[in-house]
Amino acid sequence: MRAMLVDDSRTMRNIQKKVLAALGEIEFHEAGDGLEALTLIAATPGPFDVILVDWNMPNMDGHTLVQRIREKDKKTPLIMVTTEAEKTRVMDALKAGVNNYVVKPFTPESLLGRVQQTLAKAKLAA
Repeated sequence: MRAMLVDDSRTMRNIQKKVLAALGEIEFHEAGDGLEALTLIAATPGPFDVILVDWNMPNMDGHTLVQRIREKDKKTPLIMVTTEAEKTRVMDALKAGVNNYVVKPFTPESLLGRVQQTLAKAKLAA
């Protein structure tokens, strides 16, 4: 499985890696902002199984990143992992194309559950 973690906090990416390790063998790719993520996506052959995106980042925020990814890729599961908990923000992210939404701080179980749920839905849709 291939996962991309997009968050300007290295600590948060490391926490996500530890949680997702429960899913088994994962090849992680990391980006510190949306621009870096788009560059990595373009340079990496083949699709990612899941991309976790923070909303608030420098250079390009997660909302814009999701919109840019969805312009070319409608299938890759995208999960917004953010401190933005307002209902309008959640709705904006869903409209932009995220498949799921996790509010920080999260428990390892809640993040893992959302990722598993998202991957299961993607498998059914394939």
